Amino acid sequence: MESNKKENLPQINLSMVVLDSNDIKALADFYIRLLGWEKEHEEEGVWISIVSPLKGTKLGFQSNEDYVPPVWPEEKDKQQQMMHLDFEVGSKDNLEVAVQHALACGARKAPNQYSDQWVVMLDPAGHPFCLAG
Repeated sequence: MESNKKENLPQINLSMVVLDSNDIKALADFYIRLLGWEKEHEEEGVWISIVSPLKGTKLGFQSNEDYVPPVWPEEKDKQQQMMHLDFEVGSKDNLEVAVQHALACGARKAPNQYSDQWVVMLDPAGHPFCLAG
């Protein structure tokens, strides 16, 4: 069966990545400061989306009062991360500048690091993200 051929696939595009939080305003504001993006849409207390200056990439923030931050690195019987975001900072030379900027925006540097090519950070809601040089 040839069901994996491209001509047989419906058109499906990734429209945005959505992060849960119990404080979506604080989380959206963090990513706006970090990335220099702008707020696109807000449903007070329920939903916020932000968009890149080129209007292509979007992040959404969905309210979840029962949100539990993941533990990173993972620990048995603890909340696991479902995904993480990777941000390219241009070069290894820019990596420390980007880390300092993320810290100033409210991120935390993860206590465990596994490479000198990227730095694992945690946003204010505890979602891990990487800055890669």
